[in-house]
Amino acid sequence: MEFDINKEKIQIEKDGKLVDCDMLFSFFSEDVNKIFFGYTDHSMKDGREMMYISAVNMDKADENNPLDGLEKVTDQKDLEIVGNFLNNLDKEINSQEV
Repeated sequence: MEFDINKEKIQIEKDGKLVDCDMLFSFFSEDVNKIFFGYTDHSMKDGREMMYISAVNMDKADENNPLDGLEKVTDQKDLEIVGNFLNNLDKEINSQEV
C-alpha cells in the first residue's frame, strides 16, 4: 500500500492489481494512538460508492516513514471509532444545510 500525501492519493492492491484511490478523510484518535484514513477507488457496490478504511498505529510506526505501517482496520474498537467519526461528520454536515 502506497500513500502520496501531496496528491492525497493512496494506492491499494485489489484483485491482484494496483488501484489508485482518492483520500476522503483522515483523523487521529488519542484513544488508540492511531491515524485513520478513509479512501475510495470510486467503484460501486449495491448502488453505493465503496469506501475503505486503514490506520497507522503510531506506537508501531517507523519514525522515518510512519505511513509504511498503514493497515486495514478490522478491530472492533477501531471500527467503532471510525463509525463515531463518520456519524459526527454526517451530523455536522447536515446541520449546516439550509
